[in-house]
Amino acid sequence: MKKKILYIEDNEQNLYLVTYILQKSGYEVVGARDGQEGIAAASRMRPALILLDIQLPVMDGYTVARKLREAGQVAGVPIVALTSYAMAGDREKALEAGCTGYIEKPINPETFLAQMEQHLNERPSPGGTAT
Repeated sequence: MKKKILYIEDNEQNLYLVTYILQKSGYEVVGARDGQEGIAAASRMRPALILLDIQLPVMDGYTVARKLREAGQVAGVPIVALTSYAMAGDREKALEAGCTGYIEKPINPETFLAQMEQHLNERPSPGGTAT
C-alpha cells in the first residue's frame, strides 16, 4: 500500500515538482492550497507525513503546525516544514511550532527524496520535536 503524503503548498510549481518526485517514487500525494484546507485534509486522510510550506494564504504554516499538533487524529504525524524561509532562527521557529523537520527551498530534486524519507518514521515528542 502506498504511503500517503499531504503537501500543504500554495505555489503551483512547487506543488507540481514535489508531487512528481514523490509519485514517481511510489507515494500517494494529496495537495492542499492553504492552511485551513490542509488541516481539513490531514484530519480526513491520516497521512504518513505532512510537508508544510510556511508562507501560506489564510493562515501561516506555523499556525497550521500548532493546530495539527493539537488535533488528536494527526498529533503523531511527522510534519516537515518545506520552506524558503532560511534566515537565522527560521528552522527553530518551525520546530517550536510543532514541525519535526525542516527542508529549505528550492529543493534539490536529486536529494529531496532522501531528505523527506528520513522524517517518515519520526514521531514527535510531547514538546513538538522528533524523538
